[in-house]
Order: sequence, then C-alpha cells, then structure tokens
Amino acid sequence: MSPVPFKHILEHGPMLRALGATALGAMRGPASSEKPATPGPWIETEAKAPSAALVRAFVAFTKGDQVSYRGVLPPHLFPQWTLASASLALGGLPYPLARIVNAGVMLRIHDQLPAGEPLLVRARLASIDESPSRVVLATHIETGTKAVPDALVAELRTYVPLGNTANGERSTRGNPEKKPERSAAPSVADRARELAYLHVPANAGLEFAKLTGDFNPIHWIPAYAKAAGFKACILHGFGEFAYATSALVRGLLAGDPGKLRGVEARFTKPFVLPGKMGIYVTDAGELFAGDAPGGAAYLAGRFEIGGST
Repeated sequence: MSPVPFKHILEHGPMLRALGATALGAMRGPASSEKPATPGPWIETEAKAPSAALVRAFVAFTKGDQVSYRGVLPPHLFPQWTLASASLALGGLPYPLARIVNAGVMLRIHDQLPAGEPLLVRARLASIDESPSRVVLATHIETGTKAVPDALVAELRTYVPLGNTANGERSTRGNPEKKPERSAAPSVADRARELAYLHVPANAGLEFAKLTGDFNPIHWIPAYAKAAGFKACILHGFGEFAYATSALVRGLLAGDPGKLRGVEARFTKPFVLPGKMGIYVTDAGELFAGDAPGGAAYLAGRFEIGGST
C-alpha cells in the first residue's frame, strides 16, 4: 500500500490547534481546582468535511472497499472531525489531562453522513466519575447536517490516572510514566469467527495520524513510546476501532455501511507495532480485535446491524 500523503495534514488544523492547546494547558496547570457540574455546556462548531482524497486514503488504510463509501463518509473516520471539539469540551478540567487515556467508544449511527457537506458538530462533557486514584470522563459528541443533526452520535470514554497510580491502558495524549502490569486482558471468545486478518505495519501509527490529526508521539516516535513504557510504538485505539468497523462492513454486511447501526468497543490491551491482528465476531453480536479465538483481545465490544438506509 502506498504511504498516506503528508498533504492530508493540512486538513487537520482544528485538531492540531486543540492538541497544542491541551499541551499548553498541561504546562500551565488547571484553571480551577473544583469539579465542574455535568453535563457541561455544548461546544458547537461547523467542521469542513474531509476531502474525497482523504476518505479514499482512509478506506484503503482500513482495508475497506471504495465502492462502499461512494457519496457517504465512513462513520469510523469520526475522530478526524470530532476530536477537536471533544478536546474543547474537556478544557479547564482540574485533572492532569496530559495523562489522559483512551478507554473506549460507543458509536450510534442514525443516518449516513453525506460526503462533501459541512458537518455540524457539538460536544459536551457528559459525566465525571472520580475516585482517589482516577477519573473517568464521558464525552458526548453529535455529528450531522442541517437535515439530520444527530446522524452520528459518539460517546468517548477516557480515563485520567491521579497521583502516581495508573491503570495500564493506552494514552492518547502521552504519559511519561511507565504503567504497571494490568490483570489479564479479556480474551477473544472461543466461538468467534474471523472476518479479517491484518498485517499491521510499523508505520501504521503515523499513517493513522496523517489521516485523523491525532499525532500523539507514542504512536509514531519509537523513542517516545519506549520512554512511556512500551516496547515500541502502539496503534491508536481508534485505529483498532477503524480496522474492526471496516471489517464488519466488508466481511459481514456485504459492503453496505447503511446496515450498521452501532459499534461499541473497549480498548483492552496496547497493540504494539508492527504486528498481526485478527477481527472476530460472534453470532451474539460480540466484536473483537485480537490474536486468535481464545487469545488476548486488544479490543472487545459489540455491534448492531439493521436494514440499509
């Protein structure tokens, strides 16, 4: 596969500015020590739709079929236009957001997003679950058009370790401390069947960053990843999610993304690059990315299908 062109970085201005603001805020420290009320206020923006060239590159990266996304956006590309708003929704929280951990996502698909149209995005902090050792944040994000404002609804689940403790899940904004070993990760169900088997190259983190704007260095700078406690760069959780969703559409839904109604996933174990990853499903609607049935799972979740839109 040809490398993703660097020119696509020019489409990620809002995301890159949000990353810069997060880094600057981390250096300055929280503006307030008080836990805010939830749900928080809506952050409403209009995002430019990703270009047709970027969409084609994303579909190729995730091993999808180009014909599946003629005239519509892949729902699993949502980080490209939503994460900037999500970062704004978390702005000013009294927690060390430089250590934020991407724990999972729930995606509800009410309608397909048309390609090439401006996207209406609104995000807000939905809930905060705080304990002495960690904070779990839920961020609600809606994407749509004027005709269907809630076509795509995402809830991001993030985790912030407090003090000197950590849970060992992967960071999406960098964590300079090595995390302790976790308890055994969930396994791929023994009864699961394979939808796809992928050889994920060493540069997959950089390629996904060029497609989405998420340039956390643990995904593409080996020295930084090792300093954070990993053997090598690790794949974005949303990269795993994109591979899994693409495999669902191609391998289970005959290439029709209109049949997909929802996907939910927990990121359960870092995927070290390069490596091999299988995408597995069960008849009960379970979804996994992992080594093999009975083996360790990097992603564990569920999916829902329905009639084509």
